[in-house]
Amino acid sequence: MTGKVDEALSYEQARDELIEVVRRLEAGGTTLEESLALWERGEELARVCRRWLEGARARLDAALAEEEEDPEDEDE
Repeated sequence: MTGKVDEALSYEQARDELIEVVRRLEAGGTTLEESLALWERGEELARVCRRWLEGARARLDAALAEEEEDPEDEDE
């Protein structure tokens, strides 16, 4: 599950899957190959979450900047 499919994941879906990956890694009992695959998937999911968070931050920053540019709208 990579690429375009990951881009379609919501933040919550990626976060929940990442939590599950971490849980499985912490539980142990997987082969080295399985552990590496889980780690790689976790990295992909972390990137998806980071993109969502960066996008949210950009939207908040833009909204705050817009508010600062137009302070008289607050008085109405």
